[in-house]
Amino acid sequence: MEKPCILATTFGAHGGIYKCFAPVVEKHFTIIPYETFLLDQKNLSEQVKAVFVWGVALKVDRGLMQSLPNLKVVVNGGVGVNHLDIPMINSFGVKVCNTPHVVDNATADIGMGLMLASARKIVEGHHYTLTHNNEDLPESSMGMDVSGATLGIIGMGRIGYKVARRAQAFDMKILYHNRNRRKEEERAVGAMYCANMEDLLQQSDFVMVVVNLSPATQKLIGAKELAMMKPTSTLINISRGLVVDQDALVEALLKKVIRAAALDVTYPEPLPIGHPLAALPNVIILPHIGTHSVETTQLMVEKMVTNALAVLGGNHPPDEVKV
Repeated sequence: MEKPCILATTFGAHGGIYKCFAPVVEKHFTIIPYETFLLDQKNLSEQVKAVFVWGVALKVDRGLMQSLPNLKVVVNGGVGVNHLDIPMINSFGVKVCNTPHVVDNATADIGMGLMLASARKIVEGHHYTLTHNNEDLPESSMGMDVSGATLGIIGMGRIGYKVARRAQAFDMKILYHNRNRRKEEERAVGAMYCANMEDLLQQSDFVMVVVNLSPATQKLIGAKELAMMKPTSTLINISRGLVVDQDALVEALLKKVIRAAALDVTYPEPLPIGHPLAALPNVIILPHIGTHSVETTQLMVEKMVTNALAVLGGNHPPDEVKV
C-alpha cells in the first residue's frame, strides 16, 4: 500500500526535524521536502495529505493552503501555535494538531537549569576556569542560594506545575499567579496563590514566566512589572519571547532594578549578534532549547505521526487545536 505524502522542511536542514528522526516518519509517510515542492509544485501539490511544521521555516499561509487541494491536517511540532492562523487553516476544512504534554518535563528542566545557572553563576565559573590569570576568585563570583528561596511562577499550567514540583525538592517557598486558582496543584506542592501578580513580583527571589503567548500575555512583563521586583531578584522566561518587553528588560538590568535574567526565549530567535541583551554580564540567553533533548524530540515526532495518521484514517486526532 502506497504511503501518504507529507510536506515538511528538509530533514536536517533549514531548521527542519533532525535526520536521525526521519525513520520515525518514513515508516508511515513519504516525505516531500518543502524545497523540492517549490521546484515541482504543479506535480506534487495534489499528493500532499499532511503538513509537518517544525520551527518557522515552513510558512503555512493562505497561498500554501490554496495550493494543496487534498490537505487534511497541519501538525505542529511543539505546543505553541501562535505562528499558525488556525481559523484560516480550518476554513479549508483542515485540522490543526500540536504535541502537548510530552514537552512538559524537558521545559521544566530547562527552567530549573536556568535558575540554578544564574543564581550560582555557573557560566561565569566555567569561563573563569578557562581564562583565569590567578587563583583568587573575585567577590563578584559569589552567587545566591536557591534552596530556601522564594520562587514565583507566573502560569500554573502543566509546565508551571512541573516546575513547582521540582522547586519543592529544593525546599523553596512557592508562589504562583494564574488566571484561575489551582487548589489541587497548590496543595500538592505547598504553593500559595497570588490573585494579583504584583504580590508575587514583590515577594519572589526568582520569577519564572510559564504562560502561553496570546494578545493578553504579550509584554506581560514590562517596565512597571520589573520595577515591582526585588533588586536582588532574577527573571526567568521559558514561555515565549514576546511575553517580556525586551527593551524594558535591558533597561532594568542596566539600572540594576533586578539582579539578573535567564532566558530560553527571546524575540527574534536567535538574538542578532551584538544585541544589547547579549552584552550584559548578568544575563544567560539560550536559543529556545527547552524541548531540545533526544528523548523529548523523539516523543514529539512520534506524536506528530500519531496525529497525522489519526486524521488521515478518518479518526479524531488526540491533539487537535481548536479556537
